[in-house]
Amino acid sequence: MARDERSQEHAREALRRCEVLAAISATDGAIERVYLSPEHARANATVAAWIEAAGMASWQDAAGNARGSYPAATEGAPVLLLGSHLDTVPNAGRYDGILGVMIALAVVERLHERGERLPFAIEVLGFADEEGVRFGRTLLGSCAVAGTWEDAWWGLEDGDGTTLREAFVAFGLDPERLRDAELDPATIVGYLEAHIEQGPLLLDADQPLGMVSGIMGAKRFDLTMTGEAGHAGGVPMRHRRDALLGAAEIVIAVEQVALEAGIVGTVGRLQAFPGAANVIPGIAEFSLDLRAATDVQRDQAWDAIKACAVEAAAARRLAFSEELRHEAPATSSDRRLSEAVEAGIRAVTGKDAPELLSKAGHDAMAVAALTRYAMLFIRCGNGGVSHHPDESVTEDDVALAIDAFEAAVLWLAEERG
Repeated sequence: MARDERSQEHAREALRRCEVLAAISATDGAIERVYLSPEHARANATVAAWIEAAGMASWQDAAGNARGSYPAATEGAPVLLLGSHLDTVPNAGRYDGILGVMIALAVVERLHERGERLPFAIEVLGFADEEGVRFGRTLLGSCAVAGTWEDAWWGLEDGDGTTLREAFVAFGLDPERLRDAELDPATIVGYLEAHIEQGPLLLDADQPLGMVSGIMGAKRFDLTMTGEAGHAGGVPMRHRRDALLGAAEIVIAVEQVALEAGIVGTVGRLQAFPGAANVIPGIAEFSLDLRAATDVQRDQAWDAIKACAVEAAAARRLAFSEELRHEAPATSSDRRLSEAVEAGIRAVTGKDAPELLSKAGHDAMAVAALTRYAMLFIRCGNGGVSHHPDESVTEDDVALAIDAFEAAVLWLAEERG
């Protein structure tokens, strides 16, 4: 079979598998698959069959990640990690994270078809909880592998009041064996991740693939303004302690600070209580997601937003409180691994790879605590939309991505002799 024909065949299969996983959902007519859910278990079982078909040993680790191992040419060789995540946000697209796992599988399938062994073993990882939807803490699966799991997380609760520890047990995992998921950094070559861009830059540049220079540092907060509820008709405007108005000032401040600082700030959730049309809001709860190229920029922006919140609360006779729910440092891709990705892209496109800073978080930022990383981005259609059912890629771009990812792996193999 000609290389182009084989590439298209593997691309079609990768996209078919994304469709299969899209059908494993907690929501009819939409895609939703969260950590330690029945859908998580079904997805892992489905992926395990594909892992084994690719010539790998398959297992589910102590954190619920789907994993597969392809042996090296010699025993005791180090391991190259390939992967992304299998969980989704609510009302998700088909490709965020999932396509990256399917591309990693396609690369190993090619090696297996040729009976080829490399100077390092390959481990494919389908991380279980990158999005953090259920327990509000992202990157749980990759943190477990990287050895950065914090015992305080066991008390995290989902919307039904189930703790993370309780969910582990219900899923069939043993919290006391969580550390079995960890890898030894001394045995690892590095980590490569393929992922859709989740933005329009490659689309605007008419480029199918790009390489990632680094990932923005992030902080995520739960914020609360507390005032006093009262009758909408009975309390004069000047006497009100309207919590929602205080929160609204902060929402506007987030946009202003982010634009001035050149960072990314988002209030994705805002809820007023008690929530009746004829009652002045006594409490307003809202989220804040901050991302920046450096941790210093991110933290300076937070200081400015917090100052606005304190000032607004004082002016309106409200109480302001904050809770940090997530923090991830800014990370940079490894130069040598990025050279491999760049060489792979150049080999299949004949062009230098565009270099992009990822504003979205990825498992690579957690794996960075374990080993060096590099990432390959794949062009998104529909204006670059992601975390949405309109998420799209083309078969041709996926074929190029598989070729480039394989070429990057082989480039590293050649480098190691």
